[in-house]
Amino acid sequence: MRRVLSFPWSTRAVLRAAMILSALILHVFATSPGHAAPLIELIEEKARDSAGPALPAQSRFDISIQSSAPQEALLISAWWIDPATGRFIANAVTQMGEVHRINGMATLVVSLPVPLRRLMPGEIVNAADLGTIDLPAGRIGAFAIIDPKELIGMQVRSLLTEGRPVMVQAVMQPLVVGRGSLVTIRYSDGALELSAPGRALGDAHRGQEVRIVNLVSNTAVVGIATAENIVEVIR
Repeated sequence: MRRVLSFPWSTRAVLRAAMILSALILHVFATSPGHAAPLIELIEEKARDSAGPALPAQSRFDISIQSSAPQEALLISAWWIDPATGRFIANAVTQMGEVHRINGMATLVVSLPVPLRRLMPGEIVNAADLGTIDLPAGRIGAFAIIDPKELIGMQVRSLLTEGRPVMVQAVMQPLVVGRGSLVTIRYSDGALELSAPGRALGDAHRGQEVRIVNLVSNTAVVGIATAENIVEVIR
């Protein structure tokens, strides 16, 4: 003898409403054109969100997915990624409402500047001296220069090898004042600006303090080397 389950009318109504809602959702998935996107793009978007604002501007993700994954999806849900390895697991929801469990790798790759030739100590780095190389983020040292703007115009402190990333300690602000050289001393006191000839008592890189002798008053002062043979004294 068959048993028939009996639900209170309120429970029946809830179940029926849930079935109708599910059918409507599937219908929306199935009939909404133009909403699906390449799965790789959706995964990269998720990976970038997971990386947060610290993600370098000159970077991208190399995505590899299991072969059975769909080519397109409406959205990615249940997202998880290991920041150290780039391995991810997620659900891909297709336009038909199907849910596919997917996994793969999202490897962060960073483009960084490298010398196109050997650069010797004392040379100034120009834009023409630089190319770019793509490396996985895990292979880039914490002190590597990623933005070429931080390298152009710098003076080489230690030998830079062709095709190798440049460390911050390998370059420095250029030497703009040499010991014994004639300099222009610029005085600034609010709106008042004066200049006088002087002689440097030491070497100085851009932004570095240096002692100089005012050749007019024959007094020693300390200023900041701001450009080639230009020293500013602010009172």
